[in-house]
Amino acid sequence: MTLAAADQIRLWREKPVQFVRDLFKVEPDAWQLEALEAFPTCPRLALKACAGPGKTAVLAWIGWNFLLTRPFPYVAVTSITGSNLKGNLWTELARWYEKSPLLKATFKITGSTISAIQHEATWKLEAKTWARDANPEQIGNSLAGVHADYVMWLLDESGDYPDSIMPTCESIFAGNPKEAHIVQAGNPTRRGGPLYKAFLARGLWKIITITADPDDPKRTPRVSVEHARAQIAQYGRDNPWVKVKIFGEFPDTDFNALIGIEEVQAAMKRFYREMDIGNAPRVLGVDVARFGDDSSVIAPRQGIQCFPFIKHRNLTSTQGAGIVSRKWIEWKADAAFVDDTGGFGAGWIDQLRLLGRSPIGVPFSGQAHNKSRYVNKRAEMYFDAVEWIKRGGALCENPELAAALAQTTYTIQGDRLLLEPKEDVKDKIGFSPDDADAFVLTFAEPVTVQNQVAAPARHTVEYDPFSTGVANAVSSSYDPYSER
Repeated sequence: MTLAAADQIRLWREKPVQFVRDLFKVEPDAWQLEALEAFPTCPRLALKACAGPGKTAVLAWIGWNFLLTRPFPYVAVTSITGSNLKGNLWTELARWYEKSPLLKATFKITGSTISAIQHEATWKLEAKTWARDANPEQIGNSLAGVHADYVMWLLDESGDYPDSIMPTCESIFAGNPKEAHIVQAGNPTRRGGPLYKAFLARGLWKIITITADPDDPKRTPRVSVEHARAQIAQYGRDNPWVKVKIFGEFPDTDFNALIGIEEVQAAMKRFYREMDIGNAPRVLGVDVARFGDDSSVIAPRQGIQCFPFIKHRNLTSTQGAGIVSRKWIEWKADAAFVDDTGGFGAGWIDQLRLLGRSPIGVPFSGQAHNKSRYVNKRAEMYFDAVEWIKRGGALCENPELAAALAQTTYTIQGDRLLLEPKEDVKDKIGFSPDDADAFVLTFAEPVTVQNQVAAPARHTVEYDPFSTGVANAVSSSYDPYSER
């Protein structure tokens, strides 16, 4: 290495901001400048971020800077899942690699390793993952073995990590290395885990909060002011998801999963015969989509059994109403509940009435029957649907429905249950939860069988929806053929 090259490497090592400008030809945002300037002298750096400010880009820049400017370094990177790591941080590392002729001439990149061409075994950045069902010991074993004189952990999406990860990462400081860093970045989704503990231990960690608050002059420019103001106007500044996604602040209470994927999958393996269902009312849930990628979905349910959904895209209100009406007549449905949120279902409702049907419009943002327990109708319907599943309800095989139910979270606002905004669920799972919305609409109101006498219950199961268990006892029992 020439003297000029050595001087350049030394400059980039001391000034990562200059490294980013020189190699990638970009100008970092104000908060990114703060993070890059803090990194060289900061062993523990945590980025507590709103949604979408470019935090993964900073992790990638720091990773490349450390890899190029330290001799024989070892950088380990991880994320909440292997697929998340591959789709986010690893993709970001590859994107900046392609922008720099110097990096392309010095390193080679594979699906899980970046290594110096001349020192593949001893100069590298490596992906590390753990099984989602791993216990603390197994997680430690999966992430162990990160040691070198120049060593670093990059932790992406650390807001959702289990607590057991950080002791393994902290072990890099135990071997008396010449230089060691842990850099973590994530959304402050819960009051626990590595990101929250770093926030509490601010004497040990350098904390940088990235906000999209439209009234903060230091806000990230990568989240539009219009979007931020719209979210605040719609949900309020105290809404837990607004605190996380817009302000980059921890919620007052933790988010909880609505239902586990194992319970949903078990429901999709159940099927009841006609004699088991009896004369339970037949109900249609109709979620109406705008034109585009979202689907309009019709969900049929009779008592404890759900049947395959009907899905269409880009329907006019006349077409949609015709399809619903035909299903209503053929299946002899007792009621149909139509999503009337945002006005998109109003045309379907009007057309169904012209066809002689009597649909019931349901605004998801409307008032729940149990106002003391649920913030709105959407939360009430989703919790009623989950209760039905836990009590033995049978679902048809439907991956989109499973993903939406298992990845929707809730929190407690005051004394009432509040669901994660639909837009956040869509961003998380990669598609609109139309199937889930249609399914939960079948629980909108109690329904009686038209001109029939409902069959008596054949069995009872006791369930407490506020319990973490699947079948904890409460004072009331369950009739699988009733609607409430």
